[in-house]
Amino acid sequence: MKKIVLLALIIFAGAIFAQTQTSQPAQAQLKLGYVDSEVILAQYPEAVKAKSDLDGMVAKWRKDIDSMAQDYQKSVADYQSKAQTLKKEDLDKLAKSIGEKEQKAQTYNQSKFSQPNGEYYQKQDQLMKPVKEKIFKAIDAVSKDENMQFVFDKAGDVVLLKADPQFDITYKVLDLLKRGKK
Repeated sequence: MKKIVLLALIIFAGAIFAQTQTSQPAQAQLKLGYVDSEVILAQYPEAVKAKSDLDGMVAKWRKDIDSMAQDYQKSVADYQSKAQTLKKEDLDKLAKSIGEKEQKAQTYNQSKFSQPNGEYYQKQDQLMKPVKEKIFKAIDAVSKDENMQFVFDKAGDVVLLKADPQFDITYKVLDLLKRGKK
């Protein structure tokens, strides 16, 4: 719904802008463009390699987590089978060992996959940042060649990727808000 409202607003603004420009034919018409970032990421070799590298790390981490989970489950089964025959202090030691194994697995999982500080997100950012910078530079270059003022991403939610600064009213809005008018 947000996407439709934003797109309708942009088209409406474009229509108003185009109408105002008809009285001044020397100025360019508002030109919009879009990209599909999913297609770019799936077909750009550097993006494919970065994703593959990240997937390799994740596979190793998952294997480690699975190994810890199996060790934990084996310890629980061992505890249950010995619960009737061991002394209370031996059972307490075994329970403590099981708790430590569970804590170790949880800590490892959180260190790898917790948002936003997990190693997965840090590696993803590290691997994808240079790729994204190149993609944005390419989008900027193509949009300049095509005389586009706005470029959207059609994958997922509508995201403004490039905008001609002359159409940025951010600071005018902030000025109005700071002055307390409206």
